[in-house]
Amino acid sequence: MTLPAQEPDSSREFVKQSSLYQEFLAEREEILKHKWLESERLGYDIGFERALLDWIRKHREGWRAARRLHSTSAGKHPKATS
Repeated sequence: MTLPAQEPDSSREFVKQSSLYQEFLAEREEILKHKWLESERLGYDIGFERALLDWIRKHREGWRAARRLHSTSAGKHPKATS
């Protein structure tokens, strides 16, 4: 099995600056907040996977709609969904 070649720094920077990656990071941050809040409420660590599934089911649609509304009102191009 061969290991993949290392990406050049410019490729990594391009990915980090991409809107898709920025959306991923923002969504991940919201999931981590949800994990913390739910774990505090229940009194034990619910784990990332449970927090992820719970957040997707309860909050993702509204969060994305609010992000689209905010980015449209801020004069940015709306983000693609799906």
